[in-house]
Amino acid sequence: MIVWGGVVGALIGWSLADFESFGLYLGMLAGVIFGWGLRRSVRAEIANAAQMLRGQLDEALAPDPIAQGPTGLIPKVSPPSPVGRAMPKPVSPWPAFPQVEPTPESTAKRESTPTEPGIVEAMIAAGVETARTWLFGGNTIVRVGLIILFVGLSFLASYAASAGLFPIEFRLALVVAIGIALLAVGFKTRTTRPGFGLALQGGGIAVIYLTLFAAAKLYDTFPVLAAFILMVVVCGLGCALALLQRSQPLAATAFTGGFAVPLLLAGGGDIVVVFAYYAILNLAVLFIAQRQAWRALNLIGFFATFGAAALWAMTRYQPGDFIAAQSFLILSVLIYVMTAVLYAQRTSGRLGSVVDTTLLFGPAMVGFGLEVGLVHHRPFGTAFAALGFAALYLAVASWTMRYRRTSFRIMNETLLAIGIGFVTLAVPLALGARWTSAAWALEGAGAFWVGVRQARWMPRLFGILLQLLAALIVMSVWDNVSALPLANPNFVGAMLVALAGLATAWSLRAALLHSGSRIARFYARIEADLAGPAFLFGFAFWCAAWTGEAVRVLPPRYAGLAPTPVFDSGLQPLLVGLVFVASAWIAQAMSRRWRWPVAGWPSYTTLPALALAFAGTTALGRHVLDTPDWALWIAAIGVHLRLLHANDKSIPAVGTGPLLKGVHVGGVWLAVAILADCLWLGIARGDLWGTAWAEVSGLIAAVAVLTALTAWAGRALRTPDAAMRWPLNSHAAAYAWYAAIPVAALTYAGALMTALLSSGATAPLPYLPLLNPVDLTLALSLGGLELWRRTLLAAKSIPGGAAALGSRWTTAALAGLAFVMVNTAWLRFAHHKLGVRWETEDLLASVIVQTGLAILWTSLALALMVLACQRGRRTLWLTGAGLLALTVVKLLLVDLGNAGGGARIIAFIVVGLLMLVVGYLAPIPPKVAVPGERINAA
Repeated sequence: MIVWGGVVGALIGWSLADFESFGLYLGMLAGVIFGWGLRRSVRAEIANAAQMLRGQLDEALAPDPIAQGPTGLIPKVSPPSPVGRAMPKPVSPWPAFPQVEPTPESTAKRESTPTEPGIVEAMIAAGVETARTWLFGGNTIVRVGLIILFVGLSFLASYAASAGLFPIEFRLALVVAIGIALLAVGFKTRTTRPGFGLALQGGGIAVIYLTLFAAAKLYDTFPVLAAFILMVVVCGLGCALALLQRSQPLAATAFTGGFAVPLLLAGGGDIVVVFAYYAILNLAVLFIAQRQAWRALNLIGFFATFGAAALWAMTRYQPGDFIAAQSFLILSVLIYVMTAVLYAQRTSGRLGSVVDTTLLFGPAMVGFGLEVGLVHHRPFGTAFAALGFAALYLAVASWTMRYRRTSFRIMNETLLAIGIGFVTLAVPLALGARWTSAAWALEGAGAFWVGVRQARWMPRLFGILLQLLAALIVMSVWDNVSALPLANPNFVGAMLVALAGLATAWSLRAALLHSGSRIARFYARIEADLAGPAFLFGFAFWCAAWTGEAVRVLPPRYAGLAPTPVFDSGLQPLLVGLVFVASAWIAQAMSRRWRWPVAGWPSYTTLPALALAFAGTTALGRHVLDTPDWALWIAAIGVHLRLLHANDKSIPAVGTGPLLKGVHVGGVWLAVAILADCLWLGIARGDLWGTAWAEVSGLIAAVAVLTALTAWAGRALRTPDAAMRWPLNSHAAAYAWYAAIPVAALTYAGALMTALLSSGATAPLPYLPLLNPVDLTLALSLGGLELWRRTLLAAKSIPGGAAALGSRWTTAALAGLAFVMVNTAWLRFAHHKLGVRWETEDLLASVIVQTGLAILWTSLALALMVLACQRGRRTLWLTGAGLLALTVVKLLLVDLGNAGGGARIIAFIVVGLLMLVVGYLAPIPPKVAVPGERINAA
């Protein structure tokens, strides 16, 4: 089945790919995988049936352990047998099954059995086994002697030829005489020594065949036509002898030579004569099949006939040979299909008639491949060929089901499967790949429905596989160029695949009935997990169908022009996101209406869809506030919030709680990006790129969202949940803490980078110290961070991890940010008002800047120390003292070496005076414990 699966897959792929080679290879790979799975399923069914039959036989043959005695139930005890006398065993009318007790060695061997070999390894092993069986299966000495005799005759002929002892005609006649002698002696001893006689007859026929070939082709001493006729006579003689003696090896030898005659002697002969000759041989094979179930002979005829036909088709076929080739192909297919039926009729097994899968699948696969080669250039030729093969196999199946329903059960199902397969194959061959997907999707849904109604697993599996194949076809031939909305092949094909998948998912809501066999139970375990994937499969193609409409392009009106998109390319990502969100809303409505939990899954994933839509539109140069983007965004966000509200109200499924919280949290982050995009649109419209207005736009968005979260969700942390409305009644902590953490981090990092890198260019407005967009935004950032920190620390129930906001490290981080903001504000003032270039080297080398920094640091130290003295905060006073010490170090190392004497004088004087003020106004506080503060040593 693996081989035939590869053949049919190659044919299907070849046909769907317009007879390109890549389709042949891909189809063959898929067919091999499918054939392997089918073979495993069939073998499992047969093994299960055999096991059930063995159990029934064992139960029927088991002795009764008890017998009715005169006083009750008394166990039967067999009398001891006399010593040395064996008790006779009961004779059963049933066939005996060998019972082998497992041993540890056999168990280990069975457990370590390697996996099933591949096709090439199996063919090599089969050839070696056949040769070994022939050599050692009967009279080995005679068979070895025949081989040695052939070698000796070859050496004799070679020696005589090289020595020129006899004419070539004499030597050939001598070899023929030896062959006839072998044939005669073998026939004479057929009754006294059958094995010896049959071996000699086979050897004699082979010698005569080879001699006639050598005389006609190698040495040109005999007419080809005469050799052809004599070979036919030899073949007929061998068949008669085989039937007379009921010898399959002899018949195989005769027919092997008979089928080889045209290949050996025909040369450039008339093909009609060759086909007629092969037809006669095939009729002889059919005639023998009516009397003997000789599988080897059937396979020799099949492979020889179709192999020679394939070789001739690839090398010598001409259009004028169509009628002869077509007639021969039809006759050959009919002969070997009927041969398969006759073989099953004459061969019985434990489960009924034995099926020869090679003769069942072989004519279908190879014959159809040859037929495609004959008619593929004709309109709908391959489709009619598939229908013809389907009609043949379905007709044979109907006949066998009528007269052999019980004994031909496996054959009937195989014939039906092949016939239905050809009907399925006719669809793409007639309609084309795009419409094929639609037909196959509906056929797959129908097959699955039939399997549900009949409680059979194989139609259900076939339906699922057919839907997957239809989906692959839709994806492989996808083309969004169409002038018709909704009525184009892409939309129809994808929509039918979606509807078929959704119908299958609906059927899989509950466990389906099956036959109870082992393979059926195994499949049922897999099928139980397919409800979710089946729905997602259908939902994905539903979205794909509408996505195709969103990105559809119109064909060019004139040659050489590019296709025109129906919608602007920058708008297409938003349309795709809206398609997904709307589809998720429909699915959620189905989930609530029909209690179908799996249909609610997409409603949890609308946020990623909106995020991808935002990223796509932004990358293509569009903004949220563009027209009509803003209207679509309002609709998409509104549906998203509606889905979120419905999911919060419903009873959450297991594991959806963290997912819902993540959706709420992620929505805040998307809001930051959307608000920043709106600000960027204003920057672009005002042509303010490269100014401070653009540099602080993202930071303004983060600060605004953080402040809004603090004012909105922070209040909810101090209020009972029952008093709050959705979504704060369930997700207040998620908004105020988990959603705000990245926003706060973004605010802090953005403020730090803006303070260090922004020069504060406020064009077209003039620069105002502390009232420019950079300084104002930085102040708002620091205020928003501090407000968020205090709000969380004042909450009735502090969220997990939020207590870290009250640590010294958090306070130090905010203080450090404030220190950087104050210093860079002076640097921007020096740049704009004092003419210092906004370069790191120039700022550090400026005497004015260094003097101002010294005065600024001393002023900050004074303020900290005075505040610490008033509040008795020793740690804060020590911080100011450290900053003052740093200022002194800077004076000695930096300002003392400045060339500008005036600035140096001002720096030292001002810093000295300020230090005097500090010493007077802010002495070090005593070591008094302050609540919430650790006392440090002075």
